[in-house]
Amino acid sequence: MDVSESLIAKLAKADVNAPMCPSRGVLEHVTSRWGVLVLAALLAGTHRFSELRRTVGGVSEKMLAQTLQTLERDGFVHRHAHPVIPPRVDYSLTPLGEEAARQVWGLARWTEEKVPQVLEAREQYDAART
Repeated sequence: MDVSESLIAKLAKADVNAPMCPSRGVLEHVTSRWGVLVLAALLAGTHRFSELRRTVGGVSEKMLAQTLQTLERDGFVHRHAHPVIPPRVDYSLTPLGEEAARQVWGLARWTEEKVPQVLEAREQYDAART
């Protein structure tokens, strides 16, 4: 059994509840605050870095760069550097990234819809604690 077969055999038993399961890291990357928003922005199509920064309000350049690099490493984002001056880099979703983006975007939309209920629950909780 070579290394890739061994890895595949281990991952066939992936369990997000297991402390050392690699799926936990993947879950963290796609559900992080910036990960969700970057994936959602790229659902609309290819973006340049500056376009993504404008779309994902509040993200710093450093956090956007780290998030894009992480998502690229995980196979969710494709980075295309054009050989031109000035440099131009485009970001887009891979097929795997599109699948992940659709999943987390559904959750993001659901949270938008439920904000009034959450705010009401918080008020009730806070009132009961005082």
